[in-house]
Amino acid sequence: MAKNSSVIAVNRKARYDYQIEDSLEAGIVLKGSEIKSIRAGKVNLSDAYAGPEKGELWLYNCHIATYDAASYNTHEPKRPRKLLLHRKELDILAAKVKQKGLTLVPLKLYTKRGVAKLELGVARGKKVYDKREAIARRDADREMERAMKQRRR
Repeated sequence: MAKNSSVIAVNRKARYDYQIEDSLEAGIVLKGSEIKSIRAGKVNLSDAYAGPEKGELWLYNCHIATYDAASYNTHEPKRPRKLLLHRKELDILAAKVKQKGLTLVPLKLYTKRGVAKLELGVARGKKVYDKREAIARRDADREMERAMKQRRR
C-alpha cells in the first residue's frame, strides 16, 4: 500500500476461517453516503463475501452503516456492491471460484488517494483441526514470548 492510504476495516475472521491462496485489489462502486460512512470507519466485513454474477463481480453481506448526516437519500446498509476489476482479472477469478472449495473473501478495506479499495483473497475453507492447530501454535508462541520476557529481567 502507498503512503497516502489508510486502512478502514480488516476482516480478521477471514484469516482464521480460510487459507488465503492469493489476493488482489478491487475498487468498489459506492453512493455518496456510503463513502462518508466508510471514512468514518463504520464498516463490518466479517460476514462478507464476493462472487461473480453475469460477467461482473459483486460484494455481498458487507455492512456499511447509514450516514447520520445524510438526507432522505441514504443507502441500504447490506446492499450488494459492484466491484471493479480488469476483465482479465475477473475472468481468472471466476475460473478459480468455479473450482471446488474456493471462495472470494474481503480481507481489508482501505482508502487510496481518496478512493475506497478492497483487498480480496482467493480462499479455501479450513477444517476444524486446522483451526485448532492455528490456536495451539498461537498459544505456544505467546508462552515462548512470556518466557523470553521473564528471562530478560
